[in-house]
Amino acid sequence: MSWSREEIAARAAAELCDGDYVNLGIGLPTLVSNHVADDVELFLHSENGVLGVGPYPAEEQVDPDLINAAKETVTVAAGGSFFDSATSFAMIRAGKIDVAILGAMQVSRLGDIANWMIPGKMVKGMGGAMDLVHGAKRVIVLMEHVAWDGTYKIVDDCSLPLTGRGVVERIITDLAVIDVTRDGLDLMELAPGVTLEEVRAKTGPDFRVRL
Repeated sequence: MSWSREEIAARAAAELCDGDYVNLGIGLPTLVSNHVADDVELFLHSENGVLGVGPYPAEEQVDPDLINAAKETVTVAAGGSFFDSATSFAMIRAGKIDVAILGAMQVSRLGDIANWMIPGKMVKGMGGAMDLVHGAKRVIVLMEHVAWDGTYKIVDDCSLPLTGRGVVERIITDLAVIDVTRDGLDLMELAPGVTLEEVRAKTGPDFRVRL
């Protein structure tokens, strides 16, 4: 048993509070917009120049001119606004984003994150992640606990090119919720049906249990 991708996104949405300005990274984090509670009013930011991103559109709502940073069609909430990319990144670099929810290929025990390239693979560009991990007040990573080949994604030290060093605060995977502290990793929550032994077997570094 483990959380599905939608359940990971829903668990991440539970981290968000009224009034938050939130940036959702490409991939799994984009699903978070579908799971924000009705009684929570926040502002979803997309670095391509949208503030007030809403849930994914139903088929009859699709507007090809309304896209997020992943070039997926989105809706825009009442009061949403549009601006150029320079203004969008000025918001990020000025510390106006409360939470950045990002995907990752690796996260280290000290909160280093690698999420922008695999050496030898074609890379279109580094995107906005390097700005987000340093500009946002809080960084949460959403990802599968292990890679497709079973290798660790939570590691002692990242072997892939870093996006940022010591920036990740919380990791939410299909198996667990893990916090990054100055002293290492703390296991805070297990997905339903997942055992402590399974998480230990699929996590590179040791961690403390705070259940």
